[in-house]
Amino acid sequence: MPAESPQPAGTSHRFRDHAAGARAGVRDLYRQNHAGQTLAFVRGRKTAYLPPRRRRMGVWEASEALSTFVDASDPDLTLPQLDHAFQTAESLRAAGKPEWMVLVGLLHDLGKVLHLFGEPQWAVVGDTFPVGCAFSERIVHAELFADNPDTRNPVYSTRLGIYTPGCGLDRVHFSWGHDEYLFQVLKDYLPEQAAYVIRYHSFYAGHSGGAYDFLLDGPDRRLMADLREFQPYDLYSKGATPPDRQALRPRYEDLVARYLPDALWW
Repeated sequence: MPAESPQPAGTSHRFRDHAAGARAGVRDLYRQNHAGQTLAFVRGRKTAYLPPRRRRMGVWEASEALSTFVDASDPDLTLPQLDHAFQTAESLRAAGKPEWMVLVGLLHDLGKVLHLFGEPQWAVVGDTFPVGCAFSERIVHAELFADNPDTRNPVYSTRLGIYTPGCGLDRVHFSWGHDEYLFQVLKDYLPEQAAYVIRYHSFYAGHSGGAYDFLLDGPDRRLMADLREFQPYDLYSKGATPPDRQALRPRYEDLVARYLPDALWW
């Protein structure tokens, strides 16, 4: 089973500590998430939002919408998501990672602009997981799925559910949130591996826990290596000190412009 990337030496903070009381409200958010993320809900959100056609915005306008947005599911960070974006990108850049991965570091959580359209945080943030089949015990707070009606469906509660072995994650419905939404916004502009990392970066039960391996196809197994390379920089770049947004933005404006148009449909 793939293990979560080791915490850097000398780091005292315990990351992804979802124990009760780790951060007020995290468990309550997952209680709502795990009860509400049914296959029917996911299909309904996809019908409502895809293809993205609600608003035209550039990357920087969308980024400003996250300048005060704090992810209520994150036990490690209380800074706004725009700060986290710069922290992640800078961590990847300092490590000499490829340009596309640095760009993903900046963009990966931009799908949280879903909150602009009135979506509750439990349908925007948090770890993602397949729906339409049994929920893995490796999903964070898996015990809270007891209130999800799909656990009592004779098909959706089975190991394979509505899927077939090796069908590929692109044929799997995931819990609705910022990953899939942003993938749909950006998929026509980014390299394959960049789009894949954006789509599944919150799928911790899979890329760090080894769950749902029976659904992966050949492309998944190839691209999962990029996802696992990216993951530690998303997680371990988090810190309490806000980055200097004004100083950093010019560094990334040219990078964004090389890959993306001035405006996108959201």
